[in-house]
Amino acid sequence: MCSIEKIKQASLITAIKTPYLNNGDIDLQTFDLLVDAQIKNGVDGIVVGGTTGEGQLMNWEEHLMLIAHTVTQFSSKLFIIGNTGSNNTREAVKATEYGFATGMHASLQINPYYGRTSEKGIKEHFKRLLDLGPAFVYNVPGRTGQDLTPEMIIPLAQHKNFIGVKECAGNARIAQYEKQGIACWSGNDDESHDGRHLYNSHGVISVTSNLSPSLMRQLMNHKNDDLNEQVKPLMNWLFCEPNPIAINTALMMTSAIKPVFRMPYLPLTLEQRETGLALMKDLNQKDLVGSDVKLMSDDDFIIC
Repeated sequence: MCSIEKIKQASLITAIKTPYLNNGDIDLQTFDLLVDAQIKNGVDGIVVGGTTGEGQLMNWEEHLMLIAHTVTQFSSKLFIIGNTGSNNTREAVKATEYGFATGMHASLQINPYYGRTSEKGIKEHFKRLLDLGPAFVYNVPGRTGQDLTPEMIIPLAQHKNFIGVKECAGNARIAQYEKQGIACWSGNDDESHDGRHLYNSHGVISVTSNLSPSLMRQLMNHKNDDLNEQVKPLMNWLFCEPNPIAINTALMMTSAIKPVFRMPYLPLTLEQRETGLALMKDLNQKDLVGSDVKLMSDDDFIIC
């Protein structure tokens, strides 16, 4: 198991996409190619089965298989963070135990969503999961409906297995945490450059790096306002619909993955794809994962 201090050195972590075969099963061969592209471009770690990786559309057998496969193939080359969180504490504990048994370096844990609980319940939920091994805590109020406030995070940060926070509540909060020695990774790509260079974040857990790990690597390595402004329109387009709809569509448009969606996700509209095509063509092809960029027709997509 890697030390927490070593994991904290990771500045660029990709919430890796899970690709599918035409029948809707997980496409492990293409998955490996996607991870290879991340390694080639200097990404430090990947989150497996996160929101972008559609863990919410997998059963636990698929989810844990994918974590185990990733560990077997890539654990010597980058950090493997398994998204084993759940709004069901017992399920999260079980999945996290399995994930660590197969060799993942850390888990990603979320506060109970939809069936929300009390502040006391949240703290106990995280304590039971932190007891199992190194963990990132994920604060994304837009999805959970409940903000993890500093009053909740600061006590949790004292736990020996607490790595830090994937924080979606903005750079001001990230700066507040970092001043107190609490490691933060931005959960918002469009804020991540400034978060890193102006607000002292440890880095980003990124969606955009699925499509362009090289550009995100540059943005994390050095302050570059011009590049940040150049890439921001693409970042904004990647969130024109709830994630992961646009990143799925983009990787299909670059032929990086087969054009297969699992419901309830559907492709971006033709008009939205036209916008994305122009944005991707404004970048160098070598900075994109995939072989080329094409518009695609509605009939090109397979919906499972």
